[in-house]
Amino acid sequence: IKAYLLQKYPRPFFGRDLLLRVAGSQALLRLMPRFDIGSAVDPVANAELTISMLKGEDGNQRELLYELVQWIKSTHQPDVIHVTNGLHGEDIFLEGLPQPYQNEALAIIRERAADVDRFLAISAYYGDMFSKWVWLDPSKIDVVYPGVALDDYRTLTPDSSDSRPLTIGFLARFVPEKGLHLLVNAFIRLCRSGEFPNLRLIAGGYVSRAYKTYVDGIRRTIRENRLEERIKLLGTLERADKLNFFRQIDIFSVPAPYREPKGISILEALASGVPVVQPDHGAYPEWVNATQGGLLHRPHDSADLAEKLATLLRDADLRKRLGQQGRQGVFEKFSSERMAQSTLEAMRRLIKSVNHENLA
Repeated sequence: IKAYLLQKYPRPFFGRDLLLRVAGSQALLRLMPRFDIGSAVDPVANAELTISMLKGEDGNQRELLYELVQWIKSTHQPDVIHVTNGLHGEDIFLEGLPQPYQNEALAIIRERAADVDRFLAISAYYGDMFSKWVWLDPSKIDVVYPGVALDDYRTLTPDSSDSRPLTIGFLARFVPEKGLHLLVNAFIRLCRSGEFPNLRLIAGGYVSRAYKTYVDGIRRTIRENRLEERIKLLGTLERADKLNFFRQIDIFSVPAPYREPKGISILEALASGVPVVQPDHGAYPEWVNATQGGLLHRPHDSADLAEKLATLLRDADLRKRLGQQGRQGVFEKFSSERMAQSTLEAMRRLIKSVNHENLA
C-alpha cells in the first residue's frame, strides 16, 4: 500500500507523511484480507509502479528500500538475504505489461540480475524458460521444488461410499489462465457421450470481481447445457473444506492454457491419492513424471482432455494405481520438509562459495 501511495504521490504535500504512516500500519494490513483486491495485480494498471519499483534506489519507492537496507544492516547483519519472489511465475505479469513498459522492465531485470548471487526456481522448466527470456546465467539457478505441508494428508482417506458418483475436481482461481472453461467443455463432452450417466464436476477456488464476466460465462454455459445439478462451483474453500473436497473426488484436473511454473493444488491432489490429468506443458510434465501420478493431455484441447479423463473414469484399477504412485511421489519429493532442506542446501553452497572467494 505504501509503495503504491509513493508512486501516486511522489512529491511531498501537507499530510503526506501521516497518510504514509497510516498506509504502513499493521492494523490496516490486518484488514486487507477482508477486501477483494483481485484487480490490484493488473499489469496494465500497475505498469508505471512496476518500473519504478524495479529501479530500486532510482524509483519513487527509494525510501522504503533505504528503510529495509538500514534495518537489515543494523538489526540482523545476515549471511544471506532471501527475497522470496524468485523464479516462481513472474512471466504472466510481465507479459501483461503494455509496451514500452514490458521492454523497459525486462531491460532493468537483465541489468539488475547481476546483483543477485543465486536464483531459486520452482521447477526446472521455469528456470530454463525464464533464464532464456531475461538472459540469466543458468549456472546461477538452483531448482527447489515446492513443498506441501503433509500432516493433514497422512490420514486422509477417500469417501468410498457406494452412493457417491464418479467425480472430477478442480481447485484454482477462477481465471482464464487456469482453464476452468476447458474443463467444463470437456465435462460436457463426457456427459453427451452417455457413458458416464452420474458423473459430476465440483470446482473450488477464489472468485474475484475482476473476473466476473469470465465466471458468468461459465455459469451460462452450464445452464445452457442443463448441468446445474452435475456441476457445482463452490468458490473459496477453507482448509477443512479443501481436505473434504479431495476426499470427494476421483480425478483432479486444472487444464491451464498458461504454462504454469508450479501448480500447488496438483501436488495437494496427489498427496490425497487422487490421480491428475494435466496439460503437457509448463511444469506439469515435470510433476507428473516425478510422481507417476497422472496423465497428460494436449494443451488448449478440451476434446483430448475429455478422452484422457475418460481413460481414468473407465478404469478404477488405473485410478488407484496412479493415485498411490502420485501420493508416494509427493511424500518423497514435494514435502515442505524437503523444500526447506533444499533451500538450506542452496544457501549453504552459496555461503561456502562466497567464503572461498573471500579467502582467495
